[in-house]
Amino acid sequence: MTTSQTTPPAVASGRRRWWRLAAGLLVVAVLLVVAGRLAWSWLDPLGERTIDRSQPVLLQSIKDLSRFEAATGNFQVVVDLEKDAAFLPDAIKGTRTLFVGAGGVDAYVDFSTLATNGVTVSQDRTEATVRVPRAQLEKPNLDNNRSYVFAHQRGLFDRVSDFLSGSPADQRELYLLAEKKITEAAVASDLRARADANTKAMLSGMLRSLGFTKVTVKFTDEP
Repeated sequence: MTTSQTTPPAVASGRRRWWRLAAGLLVVAVLLVVAGRLAWSWLDPLGERTIDRSQPVLLQSIKDLSRFEAATGNFQVVVDLEKDAAFLPDAIKGTRTLFVGAGGVDAYVDFSTLATNGVTVSQDRTEATVRVPRAQLEKPNLDNNRSYVFAHQRGLFDRVSDFLSGSPADQRELYLLAEKKITEAAVASDLRARADANTKAMLSGMLRSLGFTKVTVKFTDEP
């Protein structure tokens, strides 16, 4: 005849009460941490205030610009950046951010590199030939008013970390990635070709207004 061992009701009840007490204490501790963090940020017991004691802006140098802004392209890109943990699900550890980056890219011609013989004029001053360099692309200039994060998913650990740190996530990586993608799009576009054509038209119109009847504009890489 075999007998089965069962946990006495009093012991089982004691264990349940202990687990309930432990769970209750854990919940109370979490609530106290959250409440303390919120109270500290709302009440500001230290009375912190911001005072701008910056020095006046100093003009260090002035440079004469010698370039022609020939064209501007407006671009927009949606950056989808995801960071995952190797052995944890996204709900626990991981982020995914969707960022809209919008800005312009200027195409310009640098006349400071124009050779001394870059402009030749006929003896009767009716014909002029100009050799200029090709257009270059400026670094993208992102518009802060049009660039923004429109979706941000975070795992539990990331949410707790951001909450306790009290500072928003660094968006520098998103801006750099948006600039890189916009630069690639500008290079692949016809922006430089449009700038070259505008430069030719500008120089031809200017020289014709000075009395030249025949104007030839060539680029330095042309025969």
